Amino acid sequence: MKRTALTMVILIIILIIVNFTFFVVDETRQAIVLQFGKPIKVIQEAGLHIKIPFIQNVVLFEDRLLIYDAAPTEIITKDKKTLIVDNYARWRIIDPLLFLQTVRDVNGAQARLDDIIYSELRIDLGLFNMNEIISEKRSAIMERVTQKSNEKSNTYGIEIVDVRIKRVDLPPENEKYIYDRMKAERERIAKQYRAEGQEESAKIIAETEREKTVILAEAYKNAQILKGEGDAEAIKIYAESFNQNPEFYSFIRTLEAYKNTLNEKTTILLSVDSEFLKYLTKP
Repeated sequence: MKRTALTMVILIIILIIVNFTFFVVDETRQAIVLQFGKPIKVIQEAGLHIKIPFIQNVVLFEDRLLIYDAAPTEIITKDKKTLIVDNYARWRIIDPLLFLQTVRDVNGAQARLDDIIYSELRIDLGLFNMNEIISEKRSAIMERVTQKSNEKSNTYGIEIVDVRIKRVDLPPENEKYIYDRMKAERERIAKQYRAEGQEESAKIIAETEREKTVILAEAYKNAQILKGEGDAEAIKIYAESFNQNPEFYSFIRTLEAYKNTLNEKTTILLSVDSEFLKYLTKP
């Protein structure tokens, strides 16, 4: 029983020694071995490593890309406009020993990056007008900010891979002025378009009325010509018919006159030898 207990104690001691002797560096990490607080070894390869227990300890740092997300800050542009710029950066630790000696940890690095990146943004964005910053020149500006920020951050064992602007806003006190000016400009353009539309509408209506008048006049002229030709043809037919049998034609015309003028309510006073009554008085 005593031997079993002793064996268990020895195994526990061995496990504790092994635990304090061996350590694993993950593929996403890099490590520095410290002896009494003094760095003596940098490990950037993943795997199992050894340290002296109780004398040495290990500090681990990220080997992956990290994100620095800054708070929105005010920037004054070349044309004296104030912008609220919200930016972020991607960075990594390339020299863990220098990183430990200068900024100690990620929080210290974030604070130092805040100073570096904001300083470069303020300088570079101040060289351009507002419309250039929010349009086609933004990519070139951010590449230059990234390069200059990276040069400064290398002294802390940090590499800045990319700096980007997430959002650019106007200060609240300037937004209303800008929006009102934009609204006035759009209303001016809308009025111009409406005026041009009304002018074009008047031209179209006038042209349509002119074409209408021309078409009606042409139609009336053609109608009169056709009517005149029809009347001439009718007169010609009447003349030919009359020449063939004048007596019958006179009879037909007289009957039509009777039909159009006489009914049960008609009273006519004529002499007995009137030509109008010749077919009524003679057998």
